[in-house]
Amino acid sequence: MRDELLDLLSRLVSMNTVNDPARGVRPGGEAADFIREWLANAGLKAEVIESSGYYSVLASAGGEPCVMFMAHYDVVPPGPGWVTDPFTLVVKGGRAYGRGVADDKGNVAALMLAAREASRKELGCGVLFAFTGDEEIGGRNGAYVIAEALRREGRVPRYLINADGVGASPIIRRRKGFRAIIRVGREEVVVKGSVERAEFRALYPLSQHSHAAYFLPGVDTHPVIWASAFVRERRVMAVSLHGDFIKGNVVPPRAVLEYVSGGEGEAVADAGLTRLLRAVYPLVRAPVRTEAFSEYGVSITPNMYSFDGRVHELALDIRAMSSEEAVEEALRGVLDAALPEAELEVRTGPGRYLNTPPTARLVGEALRALEEEGFSPEPVEGAGASDSRYFTGLVEEAIDIGPIGGNVHGPNEWVDIASLERLARVYARLAERLTR
Repeated sequence: MRDELLDLLSRLVSMNTVNDPARGVRPGGEAADFIREWLANAGLKAEVIESSGYYSVLASAGGEPCVMFMAHYDVVPPGPGWVTDPFTLVVKGGRAYGRGVADDKGNVAALMLAAREASRKELGCGVLFAFTGDEEIGGRNGAYVIAEALRREGRVPRYLINADGVGASPIIRRRKGFRAIIRVGREEVVVKGSVERAEFRALYPLSQHSHAAYFLPGVDTHPVIWASAFVRERRVMAVSLHGDFIKGNVVPPRAVLEYVSGGEGEAVADAGLTRLLRAVYPLVRAPVRTEAFSEYGVSITPNMYSFDGRVHELALDIRAMSSEEAVEEALRGVLDAALPEAELEVRTGPGRYLNTPPTARLVGEALRALEEEGFSPEPVEGAGASDSRYFTGLVEEAIDIGPIGGNVHGPNEWVDIASLERLARVYARLAERLTR
């Protein structure tokens, strides 16, 4: 299995399926066509579903579905810091490196092999396999479209296994993701002093990750939050803000602040940007009301910034067991006190957070299958949101799961090959057992 698994993964990694709406980049249909053709040759009924220029694959084995597996083939931009070509699979020391090997093309390859195995079995009911191309930008044209189609057709399965995660343990809780856009106008002012420059870098003392959902306040350092504290504590006026702003759910590796320090002479500063930066610190501590327990609580990170010459725009990535109304209420309360002139827009997709009881049958079957493959699993919470949220209000039970890996959304992303190989067998076992 290993050779075939690595061959599939190598072909998937070589396909540039980056999703980056800010730069007008999206996956084409190459990966979806490849997955559909491979599954059809393996004996499954498979079709490509298009929605607004995004492509998903839905395949089935058996009769009326009672189990569904899902993974996504789109990836985030590679960003700086790669030692190898991010779109070429590199195998070294039991690990495979490349963009998407852990999130989430490794799972795609493992599920493709599991789907072929399921098609050869006598199943008690049907199994669906979905592969989507827009998870990294919210899933509205992938998982959501599939969930709605199954709901309309009365074909919603009982169980969902979303192969999107790391750690080889069933993920039973995941917060919902929100995006808040804050806009404030430029306001030129002439102040005494000279222009200086300060650079702030992201720091992860425990592990490199870059994913906003895994950011640990009080442990990790966010460059924009650092810049905000600098402006507040030093009481300086901001002139400009630049940096490596990659994507809404990726912590920028670097932020560069130009500001006016004390001294002789005069300089032009931006009072609007100064107030915006000062507001960042209280914004990331906004008291968002939650509806369920999360080990991670609420996380708010300012990951994207842009300036068109007139308006400054800051985007916050928010993760919480909460609702759009509660998030907007909390942020508006902070802005009313700290930046009343700001325009606020809060966005989120349909669906809810993931919150499956640890006593659920699906969790128990997953734990047993993982233990049989030599893992030591336990029900855990995943930090990031996932496409399972589109199904949590429809299916009876849902979990997320994935192999052992690291540097998700960061440079030199990797996956443990042995864990991915064993996980492919876990998926095949679950497909057989859950259809009984």
